[in-house]
Amino acid sequence: MPALYVMIPAALLIVAIAIYIFFWAVDSGQYDDLDGPAHSILFDDQDPSHTAAVDEAKGQPGNDAEPVKKAEPPHA
Repeated sequence: MPALYVMIPAALLIVAIAIYIFFWAVDSGQYDDLDGPAHSILFDDQDPSHTAAVDEAKGQPGNDAEPVKKAEPPHA
């Protein structure tokens, strides 16, 4: 029973520290952009502006890209 007098305040202190760290992370912007890092791995490292996919979707060749060729469907 005397151990509970130490363990309960210690547990409450750990929970309070965890809540403080969570709110500090939210306030400092740690969770602002969750999608950016996930999408950044899809682009080449040579393109610092990461516009290669946008240019390709518009049909405009990038700086070092060849023109986009449209594939024809196979003939039966």
